[in-house]
Amino acid sequence: MAKKTDLQEAREQNLAEAVSKTEVFFRENSKLIIGCVAAVLVVALAILCYNRFYLQPKKTEAVNQLAQAERWFDAGEYELALNGDDNALGLVDIVSQYGAKAGEAVYLYAGVASLRTGAYEEAISYLKKYNVEDNILQARAQACIGDAYVELEDYATALTWFEKAAKTSDNLFSAAYLLKAGTAAEALGQQDKALACYQEIKDKWGNAPEAMEVDKYITRIQFAE
Repeated sequence: MAKKTDLQEAREQNLAEAVSKTEVFFRENSKLIIGCVAAVLVVALAILCYNRFYLQPKKTEAVNQLAQAERWFDAGEYELALNGDDNALGLVDIVSQYGAKAGEAVYLYAGVASLRTGAYEEAISYLKKYNVEDNILQARAQACIGDAYVELEDYATALTWFEKAAKTSDNLFSAAYLLKAGTAAEALGQQDKALACYQEIKDKWGNAPEAMEVDKYITRIQFAE
C-alpha cells in the first residue's frame, strides 16, 4: 500500500473536521432547522390549497359570469353588458368582484362598452388595465383610450395614444390609428405632425383602406398652408 503524503493526510483531516462541525451544527440547531423546514412545507401547502380550493374555483366562477356579459356585448347591448340584470352580473361587478380572474379580456370589454355608452373616464380606467401580448388587441385598446380622450376634448393625450397604437400594431391596422393621430394633430393646430401621420399611411401602409382617401387629408393641409 502506498504511503499517504502529507497533503493527502491534511485533506482528510480537513474533511473530517468539516464533517464534525456540520454534525455539531445540526445537533445544536436541530429544532430550528426542523422548524424552518416545517414552515416551508406549511407555506407550500397553503399556496397549493389556495390555488386549488379558492383561486381555481373563483376563475371558473368568473369565466361563467363573463359568458353572459360577452353575449350582451356582442349583441351591442352595452348597458346590459356593463350593469347586468337580475340573473347575471355585468362587467362592472365582474371586474369589481373578480378582477382579471376571468381573463384580461374583461378590461377590454368593460372599456369598450363604457366608451360606447359615453362613460369616457371609466373607459380609460378599464382600458389602461388591459395588458396582453397580442399586439393587435393591445393596439386596439390603446386606440380606444385615444378615442375616449378625443371625446373629452383632450386632443394632445389622444394623439399620444393613437401614435402608441400605431407603433404597437405595426400592421395594416396602424393606418387607421395614424389617421386618428393626424386628425387629433389637426385639432391641435399641429399641421406638420398631421401631415407626417398622413404621409406615413401613404408611404408605409399603401394597401390599407385608409390609404385610398389619405390624399384628400394631405391636400387639405397643403392648400391651407
